[in-house]
Amino acid sequence: MQYIPNILFCIALAAGIGYFTLNIRKIIRNIKLGQKVDASDNISQRWSNVFRIALGQSKMVVRPIPGLLHIIVYLGFIIINIEVLEIIIDGIFGTHRIFSSLGGFYGFLIASFEILALLVFVSVVLFWLRRNVLKLQRFWKPEMKGWPKNDGNFILYFEMVLMALFLLMNATDLHFQEMNNGNIISKHIAGFFNGTPESTQHIIERTAWWLHILGILVFLNYLYFSKHLHIILAFPNVYLGKVVPKGKFKNLDSVTAEVKMMMDPNVDPFAAPAEGATEAPAKFGASDVMDLNQIQLLNAYTCTECGRCTSECPANITGKKLSPRKIMMDTRDRLEEVGKNINKNGEFKPDGKQLLDDYITREELWACTTCNACVEACPVSIDPLSIIMDMRQYLVMEQSAAPMELNGAMTNIENNGAPWPYNQMDRLNWKDEN
Repeated sequence: MQYIPNILFCIALAAGIGYFTLNIRKIIRNIKLGQKVDASDNISQRWSNVFRIALGQSKMVVRPIPGLLHIIVYLGFIIINIEVLEIIIDGIFGTHRIFSSLGGFYGFLIASFEILALLVFVSVVLFWLRRNVLKLQRFWKPEMKGWPKNDGNFILYFEMVLMALFLLMNATDLHFQEMNNGNIISKHIAGFFNGTPESTQHIIERTAWWLHILGILVFLNYLYFSKHLHIILAFPNVYLGKVVPKGKFKNLDSVTAEVKMMMDPNVDPFAAPAEGATEAPAKFGASDVMDLNQIQLLNAYTCTECGRCTSECPANITGKKLSPRKIMMDTRDRLEEVGKNINKNGEFKPDGKQLLDDYITREELWACTTCNACVEACPVSIDPLSIIMDMRQYLVMEQSAAPMELNGAMTNIENNGAPWPYNQMDRLNWKDEN
């Protein structure tokens, strides 16, 4: 009978980690549906970005107040979760605070954990107030209704409860309080339990202990369904982020080869395809998630829906329909839909839908000014503009569906060598008007 708690703990731990692993494998599979990208360049710059942006939170503190609060929560969760190692060992082997033998160092660690737990709790409360009482505009955009809005609050509740359980667990642990080693916060909470029978305090401590570790396992598996996947994916996403100047757009190799061929006087434009050549022409641009590259799909899963991109977008600020955050959310939603299709059928079966039109409208795509403000604002190096440009490319090169103004400019370039509707001989006539 004495081993039943240990057995139950091992079952819960295996189930939690197993389910999490299963869902992570789905994410990896979905990301691999995208086009492969060579990210073997600029290795030193990529690692520098990881340490500076992902670990150092350099882009978070551009907005000092939320940046500072986020750093507290970020450090708190990383450092406090070191204590989870002790809980796991205690849970498996039936020990109690196995690391307490470390003496003063253990006290230092627990004291740090308790201070951080309190700071995280306060920071999360402030985040909740900013979101729900102050109602900052970026949290109340049209795309933040329903699940996205609730998800943001659920995460905050999770964090508050986990921190409260940690402090309550310490406060009602009579052995730990008697040690008086590291109980810098919990000793004040313990005062509320003076006069409470030891057996009752033990029940409270064990209940808080179980709820704390089970809550962590639930939180771990909730990440798959939440915007908080960035806790894990921010690091690879920043590493794979754009390392060339933000204003530099990629050239399509197929188009470059076509132009070179047209400019080569030795090439016969009317020559028949080489014998045995059956490869279909490559698709230009993207109309669905499978046309995007793997980094773009990783971007979609990494997006934390903070809205900094949308709050900086000049098109959105001036009332246009475009929201870079919605572009990422729509891409992720479509990718998840494709993933469920594969889960059901073993492979993707055409469902009559695509990212273009069914999720992202043409009005949104053409509202973009390509200013890169969204890319600059993102704290984890997400690039909504690359998706917008790939989908625009599909509209122009596959469907000839550019706006009238753009079609006119391209026609003029083709006919006159410039975007203006003037013959080359007449371009300098303006100088004679004065």
